[in-house]
Amino acid sequence: MLEVLIWAGALLIAVTIHEFAHAFIADKLGDPTPGMQGRISLNPLRHLDPIGTLMLILFRFGWGKPVQFDPFNLRHPKRDSALIALAGPASNLILATLLSLTIRLIPGSLLAVLAVPLILMNINLAIFNFLPVPPLDGAKVLYGILPMEWAEEYNHFMKDYGMILLILLIIPIGGRSIAINLILPVINFLVQLLL
Repeated sequence: MLEVLIWAGALLIAVTIHEFAHAFIADKLGDPTPGMQGRISLNPLRHLDPIGTLMLILFRFGWGKPVQFDPFNLRHPKRDSALIALAGPASNLILATLLSLTIRLIPGSLLAVLAVPLILMNINLAIFNFLPVPPLDGAKVLYGILPMEWAEEYNHFMKDYGMILLILLIIPIGGRSIAINLILPVINFLVQLLL
């Protein structure tokens, strides 16, 4: 039971940091929408999604409420949307790195016991979100860095087939999903690097 609570707490912290970073960067880039919705906050209640929370309780896999922003309020909508999307996974990797440095400075402490699940959760959340399939952050990042003509074609394709592609990526086939097979080498590399 304690292990479940530790992992649930780790996911709650990781999701909160992730969504806060989206909201914070959107605000800094000129869109007041997240601020008006109370999303520039480290209060986890501001970022919980009811279904994502239920999934967390039942399956130890969940998600937060997506941060809404209005690209028309941004000075450079294509680029700034990519930066907002990038902020979530980047914040998770920064937190994982800071925690890793902390437990190296204070080895064997209770902090290390609590930090390891948090490091793992932040790495997993970040790398999963880098998959370039909507509604994951990687889709907006890729759209932002592609040349405009390719970006529009990619956007049209993903509007039609993105959800189907995401479902195909996360459904386990032969014990593991395609998404896990794609991201596990990167996750393993980061875990070895940080732990």
